[in-house]
Amino acid sequence: MTEFKSGFVSIIGRPNVGKSTFVNRVVGHKIAIMSDKPQTTRNKVQGVMTEEDAQIIFLDTPGIHKPKHKLGDYMMRVARNTLAEIDAIMFMVNINEEIGRGDEYIMDMLKDIDTPIFLVLNKIDLVHPDELMPRIEQYQTYMHFTEIVPMSALEGLNVEHFIEVLKSHLPAGPKYYPDNQISDHPEQFVVSELIREKILHLTSEEIPHSIGVNVDRMIKEDEDLVRVEATIYVERDSQKGIVIGKGGKKLKEVGKRARVDIERLLGSKVYLELWVKVQKDWRNKVNFIRQMGYIEDQD
Repeated sequence: MTEFKSGFVSIIGRPNVGKSTFVNRVVGHKIAIMSDKPQTTRNKVQGVMTEEDAQIIFLDTPGIHKPKHKLGDYMMRVARNTLAEIDAIMFMVNINEEIGRGDEYIMDMLKDIDTPIFLVLNKIDLVHPDELMPRIEQYQTYMHFTEIVPMSALEGLNVEHFIEVLKSHLPAGPKYYPDNQISDHPEQFVVSELIREKILHLTSEEIPHSIGVNVDRMIKEDEDLVRVEATIYVERDSQKGIVIGKGGKKLKEVGKRARVDIERLLGSKVYLELWVKVQKDWRNKVNFIRQMGYIEDQD
C-alpha cells in the first residue's frame, strides 16, 4: 500500500509571478485572487489539494516587496513567518524577467533554511525553450535548490510533474483537512477577495492598493439564495467616483462579475449589494486593518 504523504508548502516570490494562479489551478477552485497588478495577495491564503496518496496545503504568501505602509509591513511579516512553519518552500519566479533585486533578497532569506527549496520557473509559455537553461544556470550561481522545475501555471504545463516531484520530498503524514475542504479561510474572506479582484480588473493604476473590501453580512435567505452585503473602502473621494463610475456603471459591472464567481464558490444563487465608502489612509490604521481581517489579534 502506498504511503500517504502530507505537508505544508509555502509559495514565495516577487509580486505578480503567478503564485495565486498556481494555487487556484492545483486546488481546482478560485480561492486566491488573480490580477495583472502586483501585490494583490494581502493575506496568507491556505489552499488544500487532496489526492488519493497525498494532501498538500499551499500557503500563497504576499509578494516580497519593500513596505510603504503598515499594511505592507504586515504583508511582509506574513510572508517571512510562513517559512518557519512548513515542510517545503516553492520559490516561484517569472522566467520571462531578469533576476532582480527582489529575487536576490528572497534567496538571501532562504540560504540558511534547511527546508527543501524548489525553484519554480513559471510562465515558460512566454519564452523560447532555448532560454530555459541559461536562466536556470543563473539561479544556480546564487544557491543550491532541492529541485528546479519549469512550468506554466496558467496553461497547466508541467504542473502535474511538479506535484509528483513535491510529493517525493514530503513526509508521511495524516490528512489534516476533509477531502472536500479547499481552504481554511472563512467564506466571507474569499467572497471579499473575489469582489476586490473584479475592482482590480476594472480600475486604473491609481486605485488597486487603496482598495479594501469587507463583507458586512452574508445570509442564506432560502435554499437557493444567499444575500451578500459588502463595503468597498477607498482612501480618497476621487477614488470613490472612479470605483462607482458614471451613473454607477462600473460598480454594477464589478457586482455582475463578482456574483458569477461567488455563486460558483457557494453553489447557490447570490444577491449581491455593494457600497463604496471613503476611509482616509486606512492602510496605516492598525485597528481598521485588523477589522478588515488582515492582522491577527495576537500581532
